[in-house]
Amino acid sequence: MNKTALALLIIGGLNWLIFGLFGWDLVGAIFGGMDSVLSRIIYVIVGIAALYSFTFFNRVDAE
Repeated sequence: MNKTALALLIIGGLNWLIFGLFGWDLVGAIFGGMDSVLSRIIYVIVGIAALYSFTFFNRVDAE
């Protein structure tokens, strides 16, 4: 689960990087636009991964 959440966060971060630099939404381009149902599902899954990743803070502090 941790690796999946991390991979989704990386994908989301790269999408924001591309959007910030070039104004182009990679996820939207692949899945039919920002308003398509599939794109919105991807955005929600990435957001859930981000929420789940809050649990990583306890592990980082322990090291």
